Amino acid sequence: MNQGKKTIDPDLLAILVCPISRGALIHDDEAQELISEKAGLAYPIRDGIPVMLVEEARLL
Repeated sequence: MNQGKKTIDPDLLAILVCPISRGALIHDDEAQELISEKAGLAYPIRDGIPVMLVEEARLL
């Protein structure tokens, strides 16, 4: 069983963008993050919900 990990709905991922760069995001299933290569940030996914707050993102 995949404990603690939840997949992101592909339809949701298709409409989400980085709040800084407005660029597309890449889902890192292993790290449970959404990656913005343009902004150099990784946004966490907590309990299956993307946290799209810049102050919660980590620098890549």
